[in-house]
Amino acid sequence: MAHADDPVLHYDMINRAWQYLLGEDFHYGYFQAEDESLKSATENLTSLMAEKGAFGLDQSVLDVGCGIGNPVCQLAARYGCRVTGISTSGEGVELAVRRARDKGLSDRVSFRVADGMDNNLPDASFDRVWVMESSHLMPRKDRLLGECARVMRPGARLVLCDIMLRRELPLAEVLSRPRDFVPLHYAFGHAKMETMDTYARLAERAGLRVNDLIDISDRAYPTIAQWRRKLEANEAQVRAQIGDQGVAHFRASCDVLAKVWNERLFGYGLMVACK
Repeated sequence: MAHADDPVLHYDMINRAWQYLLGEDFHYGYFQAEDESLKSATENLTSLMAEKGAFGLDQSVLDVGCGIGNPVCQLAARYGCRVTGISTSGEGVELAVRRARDKGLSDRVSFRVADGMDNNLPDASFDRVWVMESSHLMPRKDRLLGECARVMRPGARLVLCDIMLRRELPLAEVLSRPRDFVPLHYAFGHAKMETMDTYARLAERAGLRVNDLIDISDRAYPTIAQWRRKLEANEAQVRAQIGDQGVAHFRASCDVLAKVWNERLFGYGLMVACK
């Protein structure tokens, strides 16, 4: 299971399986009602981020960790943005390119293989930077936020959301709970989670001004039960993609996520910052 330690191999392996498990959007939802559909809730989160980021016509947008491209395409179609999506997963980029082409958005949306911690894009080239649930897989949050700040024009805005720690998590506690953290590692990859305060501190160190920190943990929590239902409904298809062990890890990870969420150890946050 070495792929879990390498985000590139991990996402290349699970991209197709996750379409059965997580839907078209590889991220949590923002539930306005507990019985809302996962598709509606994930679109709510995209809309919330876009609202907080003040997205608009012809803005140049960088999506750091674009997945298979659905939120990017929503931004381009809804707001008329020009979007560049980057991911370390070559397979994910191929799927995203195909999605943009199928939606008739290839003139406004492009994708490339690049690392959010070292993106090789020009200085001061974007009006908005969008980091949706990819930062937890990047071990150097300082480099991520430094690169975001570098490519932002003066007055540009960063909007970032992700699963986060709600309190500091000592290494000794991680090591004492292998039954909790091992399934998460294999199901979702090698994560390095931080608190919202840590993200804010690193953003300010990178030269950004933090405008907003929003804890949306309660709104995101129903996502976990929805993922579990999708596994039960699509188990045969998922098993064909990631095998028996992959199915077992994902099922166990849903139980673990619910547990640590209720312990107020994990949660979900959104940060808005300006240059």
